[in-house]
Amino acid sequence: MLDEITIGKLAVLLAVSSDAEEKEILQKGEQAGYKLFKGRVGSMDGEKIFAAVETAAKRREIIENQYREEHALYHSILDAFHGVCRGELALGSVLRSVGLVFSVVRGPRMAGDYSDGEWLAVALYGNIGAPIKGFEHEVIGLGINNV
Repeated sequence: MLDEITIGKLAVLLAVSSDAEEKEILQKGEQAGYKLFKGRVGSMDGEKIFAAVETAAKRREIIENQYREEHALYHSILDAFHGVCRGELALGSVLRSVGLVFSVVRGPRMAGDYSDGEWLAVALYGNIGAPIKGFEHEVIGLGINNV
């Protein structure tokens, strides 16, 4: 699956991977020159989703504290969040909660091809639904922006 690595494919595969698959994906991604990580977040508050992804990206030094990098990350999260929420960017105010795995990947759009600079990809994968166990379904979102 990782023969032809692209930044979006890598982000999605990492987000949906099992623990055993995660190690291989991280290793191959790093060998191909990407910076990447995987985390988890759950909330009824959309702002907490954004904050968790941004904080983790800064702590793991995927982005630096510069406007253009934070801006690219923000829009990548926003695009992925649109996919998860299916356009309605609201959680708790419409009685929805999410439990998500997220991945952030930085590098070229295609492995080894830096001709158009670096990009950021954010993938969100998990469940969304009413805040009642068993009232949720799977969702996924992907956002990619240039740095």
